[in-house]
Amino acid sequence: MRFFKKIDLLILKAFLPSFLLTYFVVVFLLLLQMMMGYVEEFVGKDVGMWTFMKMLYYFALHLTPLALPLAILLSSLMAYGNLGEHFELTAIKSAGISLVRTLVPIGLFALLISAVSFWFSNTVVPYSNIKAFSTLYNIKQTKATLDLKEGVFYDGIPNYSIKVGKKYPDGKSLKTIMIYTHQDLKGNKEVILADSGKMYTMLNGDYLVMELFNGNSYTEYSDGASTTTTKFVRNQYKKSKLVFSLSAFKNSDIPDSLFKHHRYMKNVVQLQKEVDSFRREIKNNYDKAPKDVATYYIQYSKELTWDSLTKATFNYKIAYTPQFADSLYNYRFDSTNTRSILQRALNQARSVKGFIEYRKAQQLGHLVNIREHAIEFHKKFTFALGCFIMFLIGAPLGSIIKKGGLGVPILVSVLFFILYYTTNMFFEKWAKEGLIDVAISMWIPNTIFVIFGVFFLIQARNDSRVFEVDNYILLFKRIGRSLKIIKKETETQKA
Repeated sequence: MRFFKKIDLLILKAFLPSFLLTYFVVVFLLLLQMMMGYVEEFVGKDVGMWTFMKMLYYFALHLTPLALPLAILLSSLMAYGNLGEHFELTAIKSAGISLVRTLVPIGLFALLISAVSFWFSNTVVPYSNIKAFSTLYNIKQTKATLDLKEGVFYDGIPNYSIKVGKKYPDGKSLKTIMIYTHQDLKGNKEVILADSGKMYTMLNGDYLVMELFNGNSYTEYSDGASTTTTKFVRNQYKKSKLVFSLSAFKNSDIPDSLFKHHRYMKNVVQLQKEVDSFRREIKNNYDKAPKDVATYYIQYSKELTWDSLTKATFNYKIAYTPQFADSLYNYRFDSTNTRSILQRALNQARSVKGFIEYRKAQQLGHLVNIREHAIEFHKKFTFALGCFIMFLIGAPLGSIIKKGGLGVPILVSVLFFILYYTTNMFFEKWAKEGLIDVAISMWIPNTIFVIFGVFFLIQARNDSRVFEVDNYILLFKRIGRSLKIIKKETETQKA
């Protein structure tokens, strides 16, 4: 028993360091790949190091459930590949310990990681998603920092276009300034020119002040009575001051509550409640549809009031009124009545068609929401179980390949993870389109890779040489010799 404990410690020591290393490397690579799509949102904005680091931290938490399966796959493949490469697995087997027994310690650890992954994606990830995407949204809404370049119009300030001929090294003094104003949305009707000036901020950077010296302002006025008459007004000044609001350049904090209704921000209980509410809405709309359509046709008479003091009497004999007999049949429609009736019927038909199309679009929208929420519900389970499935593939595969280090294990693990991820995306797309039931579609990839894992486990137990290159070289040589023999026999028969 003590010997087995030492074996377990040996295997865990070979696995844990590589697991921690690969986890952080995978998170970093996934984070880098994600941030590359938002580079344009960060350029030229004074976001601040603390805000940027906080956003990276929350996105790292967001990517953790995706990074754990790849970390498990790569580290288990490296651990058992190293043990096989240094003949430690051979020594363990010669001591009477089966390969399956050597998988127990890391298998239990993989199950623990699967449970942690589910808890993480169900509790931590929704909160981190709110923080990450709200911070990213705030950065997107923030304008780039004020950056006036020489000889180029700058239109970052709303309703103004500013061009400076020269900026001095102090960052404040300017030369040859031109400012167009567009406050009334009438084009370039007003322009301000200045020989020189200086700019600075005030009130904690909320406002930009531009002091202009020795210039003119030109304003064009159009006469409302005539389109050909135009008036120009010129104002000459020695000193003028313009104040611009910089509120658009501030990173305003959007409340997190605006993002909490998205499916990424919910746990499994909340997702299931949303699915149930959408299903109830679909049923209610379906039940109300006949009544809603009937309102376009049924004309209700004036409601009768009940007189409690008068007893109702019924006459069961129906009086014959010849003046009303076949009145509709004998009624002659003139052209005016015909057009009016047809137009009314056409309007009612169009109204009913529009109502049905609206209700159909509403029901389809509810179905899409049900599928999307159900996909997120199942993904929390499938990616968590994917940690154990990746171990089931990586450990036997490492013992078969018998290659440690970072070369072959990285190549094989990345290949399998790409297959796993693309298979998930493929079936997720089918589930969103309603081609396959969501529950079946989301669990098919795990089922496929469990089969792969069992196959590799059987091959590893039998000491299969399926991945050894020498076997395939010998196989191709045998095939070549067989083809030569067949060719000689056919030539002999022809002769």
